[in-house]
Amino acid sequence: MANYDWIVIGAGITGSALGYELAKKGFRTLLLEKDARPDNATYYSYGGLAYWSGTTELTRQICQEGIEIHRNLSEELGADTEFRDIDLVLTIDAQDEPTTVATNYSQFAIAPQVLDVAGACELEPLLNPNAISGVLRFPHGHIHPHKTNLAYQQAFCRLGGELKIEPVVNLLRQGDRIEGVVTDRNQYYAANTVVCAGGLSRMLLKEAGISIRLYFTHAQLIKTPPVDIRLRTLVMPATQKRMLLEAQATAPEIESLWEQPSQDFIAGVLDPGAVQFLDGSFYIGQISEIYTNPQVKIDSAISEAQIRTGMTIILPSLQNLPGTWHRCLVAFAKNSLPLVGEINHLTGAYLFSGFTSTLVFAPPLARHFASWAAQEKDNIIPQLSANN
Repeated sequence: MANYDWIVIGAGITGSALGYELAKKGFRTLLLEKDARPDNATYYSYGGLAYWSGTTELTRQICQEGIEIHRNLSEELGADTEFRDIDLVLTIDAQDEPTTVATNYSQFAIAPQVLDVAGACELEPLLNPNAISGVLRFPHGHIHPHKTNLAYQQAFCRLGGELKIEPVVNLLRQGDRIEGVVTDRNQYYAANTVVCAGGLSRMLLKEAGISIRLYFTHAQLIKTPPVDIRLRTLVMPATQKRMLLEAQATAPEIESLWEQPSQDFIAGVLDPGAVQFLDGSFYIGQISEIYTNPQVKIDSAISEAQIRTGMTIILPSLQNLPGTWHRCLVAFAKNSLPLVGEINHLTGAYLFSGFTSTLVFAPPLARHFASWAAQEKDNIIPQLSANN
């Protein structure tokens, strides 16, 4: 019977980065993933690195560490993550005043550049000038999330880590101690188990009798094949409705719905935006909806039509691109800080999920977590552990 130092549940970017960093520290680590073909939030991520978005000393430090890691990650992992610097364009609705909208970003580590309509369309010619009053421009980073994730997994395996495709169905719990996991075909034991299962983390922990303040949206987008149209920037709305939706979904009066997952619809929003990868393919989206049942059925035809209608307004040349509709769960926490560290004072149980800016946050926090796990001095993880 195999015993591990660490079992990491979930091999999206959070679990893969954490597994790699734990293996680097010499821990015997097992990384478990439910899907042979990725179908998670990492795979359908836009790939943006919002390193400008820190609002506190803690988050600014994490953002800075994150972009520094990404600039050197291809070399470290021995595989191309397709890192590049890119302009982020946040579109401002035609009826809104750009300077007023810009004040909503005054608390961030890097202030945006406010561009009028002419400047916005010079920067991004695909924008519809009649739909905007201007844009906010941020320096941004960009990677290919799936290739980055694979690079982490390959480096993890080279370090001696084990990656298995087996869905975890429950945790092995003895009193206040977690001793490992049960998959659909095996039991695995470890001194420590960390849950990095994104939107499924809440349900998995509930099966083990553990309650956490972690939530999820059902994100929906369109993925296109490579096309000849060229988008110079990453485009998103300046007023992102998803953030307001997340705040609504964590209100006290909604908590009971999360405890008894159902088909009931709480809310849904569309934040029209797009990104183009280096091979010419696009992700276009996105709709975020709140259903407390992670397996709820969503009408793909209606969702796709809504996304394409949103594109007609902001980026009309993308409206009719060939593409396929996809969905995934996106985890989030109540106060925009990730849930990292020990779970509810249980022994051997940890959480690493709920990131708002996952791609820029996960790599540095995985590094901090591994150092903390190795009992090295770390001032970051104890701050986040108090959030659980």
